[in-house]
Amino acid sequence: MGISDSDWDYPDPFFLDRLVLENDVDELLHTNNTVYVHWCQETAWAHSAKLGLNAERYQQLDRAMAITQSEYRYLRASKVGDVVKIGTWIVSWDKKLTMKREFQVIREDGATLMRGAMRFACIQISTGKLRRLPKEFIDGYGPAIIN
Repeated sequence: MGISDSDWDYPDPFFLDRLVLENDVDELLHTNNTVYVHWCQETAWAHSAKLGLNAERYQQLDRAMAITQSEYRYLRASKVGDVVKIGTWIVSWDKKLTMKREFQVIREDGATLMRGAMRFACIQISTGKLRRLPKEFIDGYGPAIIN
């Protein structure tokens, strides 16, 4: 079996692989929902770093993309020993202040376990106030946005 390109909601995801560990499951013996949230955050950071916008670069620019809204739809369970891929895409932005990222978690058998989305707004780290996207963000994130 395995995951095929047609299993993804959009083409060419940036993804991380994860193995469900014993400490990832809860009293119901399936992966706890907070683990999925953590995986999505890890994947978003890894994708940003690949685009040249890691936490150090954010600090240098005194700008960051801060999460303003998150939503998750849990569709199926995973258990200890399952291998999953967490895929992400930047699906929209306004080139001024905000962007939206979507996520999909797929088990190695091709079953989609979770779909999620995060909305981000650009802030100035030192003040926490909303700011326009700097040129570096437009240049870094821009080519990764799917149409």
